[in-house]
Amino acid sequence: MKEKIKRLEEKIEVYREKILEIKTEVGKVIVGNEVLIDKFLAVLLSGGHVLLEGVPGLAKTLLGKTLASSMSLSFSRIQFTPDLLPADITGTLIFDPKGMNFVVKKGPIFANFVLADEVNRAPAKVQSALLEAMQELQVTIGDKTYKIQKPFFVVATQNPIEQEGTYPLPEAQIDRFMAKLLVDYPEKHEEIEILKRMGGVSEPEARPVISKEEILLTQKMVREVHIDDRLLKYITDIVDATRRPEKYGVKIKEYIMYGASPRGSLYLTLAAKARAFFDGRGYVVPDDIKWMARDVLRHRIILSYEAEAEEVTQDQLIATILSTVKIP
Repeated sequence: MKEKIKRLEEKIEVYREKILEIKTEVGKVIVGNEVLIDKFLAVLLSGGHVLLEGVPGLAKTLLGKTLASSMSLSFSRIQFTPDLLPADITGTLIFDPKGMNFVVKKGPIFANFVLADEVNRAPAKVQSALLEAMQELQVTIGDKTYKIQKPFFVVATQNPIEQEGTYPLPEAQIDRFMAKLLVDYPEKHEEIEILKRMGGVSEPEARPVISKEEILLTQKMVREVHIDDRLLKYITDIVDATRRPEKYGVKIKEYIMYGASPRGSLYLTLAAKARAFFDGRGYVVPDDIKWMARDVLRHRIILSYEAEAEEVTQDQLIATILSTVKIP
């Protein structure tokens, strides 16, 4: 096993340089948010999708577009609005008068990198069209089903402060996002740097530094990272503690209506492997699991009325679980 891990680490070092190049390019445009960008890339390398939440003006859309610019991938942006239709995302059949038949017009979902801007502004049937494609990696138009080419990465943004004219994502469907990342206000010195960069004559741009094939190879390499059975048990203990907290001595049962699904365990495993990849390791350590636990689990825990009344958050509950569940 040691020899296998050593060979893997030699391969990791080569492709890890490409990821560092992406961070450099993104850093030309995005000020600060280094941990957020690392987690963003961890989702990409795990083959998942990400939900970005933050108040207006925090560069959520710019972050998604900049990351797309640093990769040689086909890109599409969908601005979600209340009058959007499912066919506006997936595509539709259009009648061709010359051929006297219907031809397929594929929608913007058929891209490698899809930015779903303000996803909570569209009604449930439109959200379902996007989320179905995310899960199945295919779209049915008419009587034919079309595969979506890999890599396929959806970045959805939403604003948490506006309620009028918005449609909250259904809890059962939001589970399809690997991680929910929270975008916070910049520090004062970072905001000054933003003004310098974005208030000048020309705005900085990121250039593509990694190909589609290299991304697919990197995703495969992340999955090859070794994780010990004891750490797999640790992951399942953490996730199970969101469902049966009393079993692990965590006194938060009254605050949780529903815990995380098995998909949470899978994504937490992949996130830990991605973190190990970033560090150039071919094996996972406990800190890798903790690193993204909040981001992977926060949108998978449904709070009870008691939690809402006492203003207890998912992040607080996850922190309690992490501090209580025994590390192997």
